[in-house]
Amino acid sequence: MHGEYKVPGGKLVVVDLETDNEVITRARVAGDFFLEPDEVLDDINHAIEGLSTGASHDDIEKAVSAAVPADAVMLGFSADSVATVVRRALTQATDFRDYQWEYLAPEPLEPLEQMALDQVLTEEVGAGTRGPTLRLWEWAKPAVVIGSFQSLKNEVDLAGAEKYNMEVTRRITGGGAMFMEQGTAITYSLYAPVELVAGMSFQDSYAFLDEWVIQALRGLGIDAHYKPLNDIQSPQGKIGGAAQKRLGSGAVLHHVTMAYDMDGDRMVEVLRIGREKISDKGVASANKRVDPLRAHTGMSRADIQDHLVTTFGSLYSLTPGSLREEERSRTSQLAQEKFATTEWLHRVP
Repeated sequence: MHGEYKVPGGKLVVVDLETDNEVITRARVAGDFFLEPDEVLDDINHAIEGLSTGASHDDIEKAVSAAVPADAVMLGFSADSVATVVRRALTQATDFRDYQWEYLAPEPLEPLEQMALDQVLTEEVGAGTRGPTLRLWEWAKPAVVIGSFQSLKNEVDLAGAEKYNMEVTRRITGGGAMFMEQGTAITYSLYAPVELVAGMSFQDSYAFLDEWVIQALRGLGIDAHYKPLNDIQSPQGKIGGAAQKRLGSGAVLHHVTMAYDMDGDRMVEVLRIGREKISDKGVASANKRVDPLRAHTGMSRADIQDHLVTTFGSLYSLTPGSLREEERSRTSQLAQEKFATTEWLHRVP
């Protein structure tokens, strides 16, 4: 069994395992990390050997941690990342490079269609009728999108949303509210088989699935990094946030919204949570909480999006694609039958 794991902000960790009667009989950890003294690598391998193939991440991490001397130096990896790569090997996890990815270019969609399309494409990947896909969003009208478990009345000032003609919707993933004016954000979705994140905790998978975009932002000269659980940051503030859902059909949906430009004053009129977060500092601080890409680069939104897609394509296999008619039909139906209903929007009042 073979597993690989690129530590976010760190190094590549690789493991090859042999098993017999549900026990790991041989382990060989490798990678481009740094380790002193050399013989600690043997200690790590021996710590893995003898463990059950059903050992949990915590069990593996504890075994490795106990085997590593207190004065050992591990740079670019840790006992936690060793446990992750072992679990990925045992669960036969896949990698981005194992797939032919399809790219769906942005086309303007109504907010309800955006919500429905995310669910439809994730289900299609899970059913095996669509391959792994990267999609960039475009908005036909401004919207407020709240997380699956957020309280509508606590998050959104409905009078403020109506004032600015912003449609209020609820998505299937968790996380916080999205304030989406046209042309002010960059949003992308990844739809992939759940095997891509097999053996990973939710926290690890967030960083893993967005490692490519961190590379892309750094290619634009932005000192971007991942801040657990689900934020992309620069030293000046938050650039974007991620949300994720794993469907029982066997697929994972992961999407990210990054600020390109923003109107902090308007956001605070619409989002109640924004008022709480900045109540002690005044409205001006809303613009400081988010670090828009336009201020970093001076580039147009379209050029940044092109750079993101080019970076993904340079790292992995990516070909242009399109929505099938049956996907469009299912999206329109689901938008009305689920996402447009009062029951869905008010599922958490």
